[in-house]
Amino acid sequence: MLSTGGFTDSWTESARASEFIQREFGTGAPNLILLVAADQGVDDSAATRAGTELTSRLAAEPGVAEATSYWTQQRPAALRSKDGDQALVLARIEGDEDEVDSRMEALGERYSGEVDGLRVQLGGAAEANREIIENTERDLIKIEAITFPIVFVILIFVFRGLVAAFLPLLVSVLTIVSVLLVIRLLTTFTDVSVLATNVATGLGLGLAIDYSLFILTRYREELRQGAAMDRAISATLASAGRTVAFSAITVALSLSALLIFPFAFLRSFAYAGIPTALIAALITITTLPALLAVLGPRVDKFQIFPRRSEPDSEQGFWHRLATSVMRFPIPVAAVVIVVMLFLGAPFLGLRMGLADERVLPQDASASQVGATLREDFSSMDSQPLNVVLPDAPASANRASAVTSYATSVSQLPDVARVDTVTGSFVDGTRITEATVQATRFATDSSVYLAVTPSVDSRSTEGEQLVKQIRSLPAPYEAQVSGPAAELVDSLDSLYSRMPLALALIAASSLVVLYLFTGSVVIPLKAIVLNCLSLSATFGALVWGFQDGHLEGIVGEFEATGTITWTVPILLFCIAFGLSMDYEVFILSRIKEEYDRTGDNTLAVARGLERTGRLVTAAAILMAVVFLGFTISGIFYLKAIGVGLALAILMDAFLVRGALVPAFMRLAGRFNWWAPRPLRALHRRIGISDSDVDGRTRQDAREVQPGRSVPVAGESE
Repeated sequence: MLSTGGFTDSWTESARASEFIQREFGTGAPNLILLVAADQGVDDSAATRAGTELTSRLAAEPGVAEATSYWTQQRPAALRSKDGDQALVLARIEGDEDEVDSRMEALGERYSGEVDGLRVQLGGAAEANREIIENTERDLIKIEAITFPIVFVILIFVFRGLVAAFLPLLVSVLTIVSVLLVIRLLTTFTDVSVLATNVATGLGLGLAIDYSLFILTRYREELRQGAAMDRAISATLASAGRTVAFSAITVALSLSALLIFPFAFLRSFAYAGIPTALIAALITITTLPALLAVLGPRVDKFQIFPRRSEPDSEQGFWHRLATSVMRFPIPVAAVVIVVMLFLGAPFLGLRMGLADERVLPQDASASQVGATLREDFSSMDSQPLNVVLPDAPASANRASAVTSYATSVSQLPDVARVDTVTGSFVDGTRITEATVQATRFATDSSVYLAVTPSVDSRSTEGEQLVKQIRSLPAPYEAQVSGPAAELVDSLDSLYSRMPLALALIAASSLVVLYLFTGSVVIPLKAIVLNCLSLSATFGALVWGFQDGHLEGIVGEFEATGTITWTVPILLFCIAFGLSMDYEVFILSRIKEEYDRTGDNTLAVARGLERTGRLVTAAAILMAVVFLGFTISGIFYLKAIGVGLALAILMDAFLVRGALVPAFMRLAGRFNWWAPRPLRALHRRIGISDSDVDGRTRQDAREVQPGRSVPVAGESE
């Protein structure tokens, strides 16, 4: 079964504390909230009787470990709305995420709407997770229904005929079906996020179409040059087919960096994404050539638009653009870099937060309940911070030590109340003495404190509160759990693993591009330019989603002032892989021309001309696929879709159209430089798409890095 969780690291302090409380005390943070409204007020006798019965009935439900409410807890003000018309029932459903989801289906039918004369709305993490699953499954169908026709129309314009346009869609359908089967199999062994199916489907559709484009275009190019069908297919697989295979490996290696992180949510995207890239490539280089062999010349049947004559390799738009850029490489590079840095500036203000009910559409029940809690209730009893003292054995001085510690915690800013075995504390004063019910806070060997914050515990203030509690002197070892503690610990785990993940991505990219080019300069250039492009993408993401400027443009969502903390690293790994995917395709043709001519500048211009139209079409198609995610009502799925679309378009137009020719012109033949041992290694294990072996010519033409190179058209 697909999961909606996986956002915590089980080895962190907050996770250990949460597990300890559930094991030793049989309690934990409530994951189900009933927002109960009564027209006559929640203190009315009829409402009190109905609310008490409702709480008792919910507590007796199978799988509900505990339930309490305003009416069963001596009517604390924190559980009643400011106007007195609404009150809360807090419950905890036990079990793992799958068990909670299945129980919520039954509870949702019995405890929402009109119940015993009360109006009840469901909220809390359990309801939010259930609604996320429902929305995700529904959105997936809508996204596919809308994007497939749009993609097909674009493919008709690209290939100018129905048969050729249909083939990439057929490959993508086969890829998506295969990927969903793999994901279903994976769920029997490990947790896979429900959102991974959406991203894997979009990635499968985009990659299958991209790879099919490159195969079909090269095949038709071979046919135009007079090759027989069998020879055209063979030549296509030997060149574009090999590039497709290594492009898929590049994407898979980038996604494998997600396996380094100790979060099931991120790892599930690697579990789903790696097979997606490999299956898309496998079907493209096996099934598609078989279809081409069956179709033969009928691949161009049912032409809707007249076939456009191909421009001369030195007269096409991309050749002219590349040549123009290479005449003025420094000004062009400077302007584009300034633009990207400007777009990336908001990224400096990135603030990451936990996903909560606000990722749902605003008409979702959990979203509405969460908004009401923040606006109409004075404290956050539904978001407690539990402070565990796991090694606090019963003794003569334990009560005084716990009282002193609870007093100190209650004096911290943003703490509304502290409840523990010795009573309740507010602003350093014990307001309630210990009662029989207070014994639930202690065992013979341990104690815990329930800290109710006065701020949203998932906010910046909530994070600061966790750090303040952890810095307070405690009479025993203290561990803090709760939503804010989970965020603090999750970010620490993320940052600690990030250098290794980035190193893996960089190393794999360097190796793949070195195998293609024999150069150590081009791979380094590619990594720098990709990071520059992605920083601009992240800046736009912060501006659009964290600050809310895209609200209404990409659909309705609630800007929370944060980005869900998993989105940036997920976007980086996927977008970096896709950028390197295009890099491999373009460099393969540039390298082919350089091996043939030995002229760096001419090779760049001709390589971009041969791939520019194709990469542009592929980028537009993939951007359309990911922009389809904006149809989703899930906030961070919108952010992922827009972020990937921006990264792809920026990479295809600004990086490939301007920065690549500018930097390759400035570097000249230094582009192809590598230390002598690596040159020798590349001669043995390197990969080339070229039909001619240009290594001997390249070695013979080696020059010192500083030698000037003429612009295209000039003699060398």
